[in-house]
Amino acid sequence: MQQLADKGNGNHAYIDNLNEAKKILVNEFGSTLFTIAKDVKLQVEFNPARAASYRLIGYENRMLQKEDFNNDQKDAGEIGAGHTVTALYEIIPVGITDEFSTTVDTLKYQTSNHPVAENTDEMMTIKIRYKEPAGTQSKLMVKPVMDEPITLQNSSDNFRFAASVAAFGMLLRNSAYKQQANYEAVIELARGATGKGANGYRKEFQSLVKEAAALPIEKG
Repeated sequence: MQQLADKGNGNHAYIDNLNEAKKILVNEFGSTLFTIAKDVKLQVEFNPARAASYRLIGYENRMLQKEDFNNDQKDAGEIGAGHTVTALYEIIPVGITDEFSTTVDTLKYQTSNHPVAENTDEMMTIKIRYKEPAGTQSKLMVKPVMDEPITLQNSSDNFRFAASVAAFGMLLRNSAYKQQANYEAVIELARGATGKGANGYRKEFQSLVKEAAALPIEKG
């Protein structure tokens, strides 16, 4: 179903109860029916003076080559009315020692000095390309993001809930990057980010995590 949806610029959904049917066929129907932008691409450039390393969490099947960003012939995703997309990056700041980075030899023809990068408070620059529904030539949007650290407790409900979903996904895949994540921590993080107006979906997510935690896990 996912391959068919990707090839046809469509969407797919798994409906297993009445609440999910209402969510897909009523609440979110407009975002799949009315396209407001097509061939939408997102490219992120991190500031090497502030980000030692980074990784995109998920979206493995949506990755494009960097050369494809400016290629209007390369097909990409559609955005519907009221549709939002969330991409999470894990960032290791400069000066922080981690267990995932590998040591490489010093480059001969490149310098480690970044005068432009070091003289700005920007953590990254986000570039978005999109075409209007009937257009053939893409338009470019550029937005810098400042390095303004916020503790998890002071972040928004949406951010904390997204983080809990990402951690849940890494647990299900037994990701090498899950570190100290566990089902109890996922539930606790999601419980504190229920917020208002979520139509009960976030509480349903907590129930789903509890069911997954109770499943027997094969070791091997």
